[in-house]
Order: sequence, then C-alpha cells, then structure tokens
Amino acid sequence: MSSAPEITIATRESRLALWQAEHVRDRLLELYPHAGVRLLGMTTTGDQILDRTLAAVGGKGLFVKELEWAMLEGRADLAVHSMKDVPMELAPEFTLLVAGEREDPRDAFVSNRYATLEELPAGAVVGTSSLRRECQLRARYPHLSVKPLRGNLDTRLRKLDAGEYEAIILAAAGLKRLGLASRIRSLLPTATSLPAVGQGALAIEFRVDHPHMAAWLAPLRNPAAEACVWAERTVSRRLAGSCDIPLGAHASVEGGVLALRAFVGSPDGSRLVHAEGRGHTTTAVELGETVAEQLLAQGAADILKSCRSAG
Repeated sequence: MSSAPEITIATRESRLALWQAEHVRDRLLELYPHAGVRLLGMTTTGDQILDRTLAAVGGKGLFVKELEWAMLEGRADLAVHSMKDVPMELAPEFTLLVAGEREDPRDAFVSNRYATLEELPAGAVVGTSSLRRECQLRARYPHLSVKPLRGNLDTRLRKLDAGEYEAIILAAAGLKRLGLASRIRSLLPTATSLPAVGQGALAIEFRVDHPHMAAWLAPLRNPAAEACVWAERTVSRRLAGSCDIPLGAHASVEGGVLALRAFVGSPDGSRLVHAEGRGHTTTAVELGETVAEQLLAQGAADILKSCRSAG
C-alpha cells in the first residue's frame, strides 16, 4: 500500500452495520498500520421506512444507494454491507468482494417462551422480515400466524420482548456478531429453511476505477466464501431475485467440491420448487446457472410470474 493512505468506509449506522464496518477497518489497520481509516456513518432510505415491508418500498437497494452515492461523490472509498442486502445487479461503476470467512448462514429461532418452531401452538404469531422465510414457514407450519417484522436487530428483539410476537426469525450471523448468541433458542437447518443469498457473508463494495483499492483489499478476500456467494447470487440473478420473490440458496465447500441448493416459492407457501447441484469452486457461476435452469424447468418461471403479478 502507498504511504499513509486515507480510506473512508461508508456504512449504515445500525449497531450491526457499524460492527461490520469496524471489523473491516480493524482488519485493514492490521494489514496497513500506517493507514488512516475512518467511518462515514449514514442513514439509508431502507433504515427510514419501517412501516412497510422491503418488497413494498423498493427492495434491498434501499440499504445501499446512499452509500454508493457517497463513493461516486468521493466522500467514501468503499462501503461495507451484509451481502444479503446487496442487490443482484450492481451499477457498472462498482464491484464486490467477500471479506473474510462467512459467519453462520442459518436462520435462528428466537423466542422467550418456546425452544423450537415445533413447540409453537396454533395461531402463534411469528415475526419475519422476508418473504423467503415467510414462504418456508407457511409451507411447513400452516397453523402459525406469520406477521411482518421490520427494524434493525435491536428493534426486532425489543418488539419480541414487548410481547408483539411469540417468536421471531433472524439471521444467526447478526446475533453472533453482536454477542447475542444467547438469544438463539434453536438454529433452523438449511435442509428446511434455506437462507437468503449471501447470508452470513460480509461484502465490500468499491469503485472499479479506484486505482489501488482492489490490490489493497485483496488480502481480505476469502476464495471459498466467494465461490459460495457467487454461486448463490448467480441463481438469484438468473431468476431476477429480489425482495418480492421468495427465493433462497445455500452453497458450501467440502474438499474443493462446491454444493449448491436453492428454492423458489409462492409467498403463501402453497408451491415450492427445489434444485441442487455440485461442481468445482472455480465454476461457481456455471453451477449457479445450472441450478437456476433446473428451477425454471420445474416451473419456477410460473411462480415468479405470479409473484410479480400479485405485487
């Protein structure tokens, strides 16, 4: 790295977002002790609109567009996101990398009274922020009442503690990163609750025309995590995945073999299609395309069309 560079990291101001940005800042300072690294905290549109679901107000891009403007205007050099919040299509000015090892990608069951979803009585209210979780919950537990849950992680936990919900479903990664693993009553296996694309992975976004950024950030890259994330994102991109489409995907690497599973479903859980495949970590995009085509062959296009028509 050139002598004593100044790097500004754009970040949302939620506790979890700040933890993620501080984590990247600290890693950069370990690599480049003489660098000047500071955070630029920002409130995004997605943080401001809390009375409607993301699908109803424009999708995941609401969490990143203000941070991208800061980079385009030269106020920030990079942005740190939860990978699951990054839209499938980036503006051509930007690129992504996966920073470090992926945290637990599973969904977590959080409740003050019950230990598992199976223990919940008929009519119990379960809060979730995603159509993906809602679809899978309705398919497996039709006797439960699934209600929207917005706000940052601390806000969602407060709503649970206030008695608005019998249980809520959150990403395990966020709870673990903030030292709140004790709130997890059980982890939902990926076999029954496929995670969001990129869940548990940290994304660093930066301008493709920055003269040094790719080289500076290269030591933070995690090739295995990137292979998983690129495979998952390829499925979603091929199927035009967004917040208004219940879609999940999970990839893992064992012995150089990349295994990928994905699903698409209707919001009410009445119809789900699944597909899976295996390949090499160097062919992550091709594997994602193959699994996406399998989903389409099973009728995913009809499901997606009905989702968009309903929206």
